[in-house]
Amino acid sequence: MAKAKTRERARYWFDNTMSRGTGALIGWLAAFCAALIVAAAMLAVWLTPGEVENGVPGALWTSLMRTLSPGKIASDDGTAPYLAIMLIASLGGLFFVSLFVGLLSAGLKTKVEDLRKGRSRIIESQHTVILGWSDQVFTIVAELVKAREQKSVIAILADKDKVSMEDDLRDRIPDTGRVRVVCRTGRPTESAHLDLMNLGAAKSIVVLSPSGEDPDAHVIKTLLALAKRRGDHPPVVAAIADSGNMAAARLAGGPGVHLVDSDDTAARLIVQSSRQSGMSVVCMDLLDFDDGEIYLRKAPSLTGKTYGQALSAFENATLIGLKRATGVELNPSTETVIADGDDVIVIAQDDSTISLAARPAAVDETAIVRASRTRLEPERTLVLGWNGRASTIVRYLDGYVAPGSVLDVAAGHPDAGAGLGGLRNLTLNVKECETTDRYALESLSVGLYQHVIVLSDDRFEPHHADTRTLMSLLQLRDMQTVMHERYSIVSEMHDENNRELAEVTEADDIVISDTVIGLLLAQLAENRHLSEVFGYLFDSRGSEIYPRPASDYVTEGRPVTFATVIESARRRGETAIGYRRADRVSEAPHFGVVLNPAKSAELEFSAGDKVIVLAER
Repeated sequence: MAKAKTRERARYWFDNTMSRGTGALIGWLAAFCAALIVAAAMLAVWLTPGEVENGVPGALWTSLMRTLSPGKIASDDGTAPYLAIMLIASLGGLFFVSLFVGLLSAGLKTKVEDLRKGRSRIIESQHTVILGWSDQVFTIVAELVKAREQKSVIAILADKDKVSMEDDLRDRIPDTGRVRVVCRTGRPTESAHLDLMNLGAAKSIVVLSPSGEDPDAHVIKTLLALAKRRGDHPPVVAAIADSGNMAAARLAGGPGVHLVDSDDTAARLIVQSSRQSGMSVVCMDLLDFDDGEIYLRKAPSLTGKTYGQALSAFENATLIGLKRATGVELNPSTETVIADGDDVIVIAQDDSTISLAARPAAVDETAIVRASRTRLEPERTLVLGWNGRASTIVRYLDGYVAPGSVLDVAAGHPDAGAGLGGLRNLTLNVKECETTDRYALESLSVGLYQHVIVLSDDRFEPHHADTRTLMSLLQLRDMQTVMHERYSIVSEMHDENNRELAEVTEADDIVISDTVIGLLLAQLAENRHLSEVFGYLFDSRGSEIYPRPASDYVTEGRPVTFATVIESARRRGETAIGYRRADRVSEAPHFGVVLNPAKSAELEFSAGDKVIVLAER
């Protein structure tokens, strides 16, 4: 190998120093400028000593002034050699000063860009960290703002421009109260970028599933990056879009991560909403931080009492279950004895309102309606549209309906009805149909069905898919009006902002899956111990939420206390948690739902009103 020449070594060294950034460039520029000043001064002292005042120091000062301020040469006088030397110094100074200003401007611009991207490390403690960016971030931040009464910080790290993130958040959430939102630009999958978030001092971490293709791969890679830190982070909550990726995500995240199966949760909610009108509204009321929230509390004074006796123990909180050493039980048997060490699970306006009542509220025995069993009959359900979670929805629906029930799928999706062999209770039929076309819908004889489920078509962008859903809902509403038909309609949408538009269609339930998942992530970020409770609520096994006719529990048209409703539900092996007014189903934001009313509150139910209970099917 040929030995490098001295000139090549020098050039290589010079190139390396020049590549170190603006500081190195300014350093070289200063060195060349100093060399010019010294050279001009020495030439002046040597060639024109009579025109130099104060010797070498004076010559250096004069050369410095001509270099930094080239305009001074206009006022010089002297011999031609002296003026020539000063002219060279001025021309060199003009070049160096111009280059210095350019380098300084470029360096400052780069620094401002770095500041704009947010490259500084967050110095906070007990802050909530959100990794990634999707539409769910707005729901999560808005809910955490509601939940925080003291000053706190939410820190967001995403591969998105910092200023753009801040602008989007400011547009969607103009008032963050005492909560400060800090954004940083970076990739959550890289350890160096995670260091910016000061994870060791954080309260919790939320990993979002981004929009686009294969979002779960991004989530799993982020979980691996967090796991690599060997416990240097608080509990993690993450959303997984595809149920098939749950096992890989659990392996990547380890025991400190709680995973939310987005598709599975949304599918269960759509099925439950199709069976019981108002289900999605009740769930969203339980999940948000506006009114009733779920709390786990020790209640030693209830030790030894049965669950049935404890139902009336709180005036302003509603008992819904127990957390025992063996796990969570919602709506357990009324004879279940509360043991020492059990936590009670209650719905309350605030944790400060959870206190035992001085005495139980009055119960009107004469208003209680005797329970009667209803036999499950075969039914017909129509699914309009198809997407990736539709097969899960069908299988869950198969577990709810009576044998001999019929499910017809009408969609233009090429995968409609695929992979649905082995259904036990449903007979499945698939029809080709353009779900936004009026004539195509009329050909389906929709009036023959008891339930209609309108699914969002995943072949289209979310905004376009929501538009198509709205068109289908409008067609169905008009058909109901013209043909005097009645069937329940539950629809699936992406954007919460489209709910107001969808209300015009008078659909019985509108499931905004992204909003539900965002609310669930926000709840778990605040209290991860609620994961078992929400997991139980969304599981088809055990007790679930049901809005049922109020006339099944108490006599309509006469005043009764909510304690009377609770007692009537208790005798059926159910737990009453609230009610829904039929005349307010279109009034946002609660759509007629009232959770956790005071036990002594007097109510008068009318036709169409519902009592919301936790019950077995």
